[in-house]
Amino acid sequence: MTNIATKVPNGRWLHIIPATIIVYIVAFLDRANISFAIAGGMSKELGMAASVSGLAAGIFFVGYLCLQIPGGHAAEKGNAKKFIAWTIIFWGAMATLTGFVHSTGQLLGIRFLLGVAEGGVYPAILTIISHWFPEKERARANAAFAMNVAIANIINGPVSGLIIQNMGWRQLFIIEGIISIALLAVWLPLISNRPREAKWITKEELDYIETNLAEEQAAVKSLGEVKKASMKEVFASVNVWKLVAIYFMMQVGFYGFSLWLPTLLKNLNTGGGMGMIGFLSIAPYIMCIIGQFIFATLCDKTGNRRLFTSLPILGLAVFLSLAILTRSNVWVSYAMMVLVGTFLQAPTGPFWTLAPSLLPAEVAGTGRGLINAIGNLGGFVGPYMVGWLVQYVNQDAGSWSLVLFSVAGALMVFTIPASVNGAHAKKKTA
Repeated sequence: MTNIATKVPNGRWLHIIPATIIVYIVAFLDRANISFAIAGGMSKELGMAASVSGLAAGIFFVGYLCLQIPGGHAAEKGNAKKFIAWTIIFWGAMATLTGFVHSTGQLLGIRFLLGVAEGGVYPAILTIISHWFPEKERARANAAFAMNVAIANIINGPVSGLIIQNMGWRQLFIIEGIISIALLAVWLPLISNRPREAKWITKEELDYIETNLAEEQAAVKSLGEVKKASMKEVFASVNVWKLVAIYFMMQVGFYGFSLWLPTLLKNLNTGGGMGMIGFLSIAPYIMCIIGQFIFATLCDKTGNRRLFTSLPILGLAVFLSLAILTRSNVWVSYAMMVLVGTFLQAPTGPFWTLAPSLLPAEVAGTGRGLINAIGNLGGFVGPYMVGWLVQYVNQDAGSWSLVLFSVAGALMVFTIPASVNGAHAKKKTA
């Protein structure tokens, strides 16, 4: 690539990334606030055992399957901006209705529909990012967007804890659901599907993006990983299914840990109420932001996408193991949980650079949708598996299961061809 990013305007970083972060922060709050509701009285009021509470947290991801591939396809072939605008209205309504449930059946139904509503948003946003950020910037752009998860959890802890402590778990869902619908005021004016549609972009920045993306796609097609730009070829690609499996294991670890974190902290007997637990939950997600940028920067700098996807997955397994082994010492175990946070989302930026390196642009959106759809079933398996093991075995068994999935995911990364590594990595090893 001949253009140098530092010599062109960086408007894409100021318009595209902040809007995607804000939208997904609120989306994530609406799916994750149930973790505090479970610890703050919802399970008791609705008569839910630990396994059922895990099912309520995880069934979201069954619904999440429904619009993943359509969302990615719509983003690549149609209008991602309008598609996401309609889903914002739908998920805001479902999030608000959660505050009015009076039975486990109602809760499971609403959580499923919330998953349907949010399902297409993630692959659609990743597709928008791929239209705006060339190869050498993409891991950092993906990581910057993925930072929304850490920020959401930093907000979720103290805000959810205090709302529940002072108002109740029902008000938590109602308040945050209404905020979701207000997102349209941010999304519609800031986002453009592609650089050529943006009124604010300069000629220099437009030329830089389009030239680099064209060169990138020519290189991808020369590798021959997917010879035909069709959905059939996506579903037939062994490497795409490997990415599905890796992402599944990543999500088992992430959601299994994050959705049970308030309960884990409560079980540490730190001596505080829900407000205190909310504030204790902040530190792991501060470390999460740090970890995301460290590993994304190293990935972009070296081009070694496999290594910097695998290392943080393994790091989560190591420090979660230490948190389990030191559980008799409350604050040492808590410190290990904080360090787990460093690796929670760190693989995300590097991971989402793998698919565009294996697929032509025409089907990359479909590929992302497939990976995110089935991979996110790990968000169902993780919370439910932990809840089941906590109920029928013990707390440590639930945590050890997350360790095993993470180790398997870290090892599987190296079954992906080395061709996914960036061109600058290949030059260094040539």
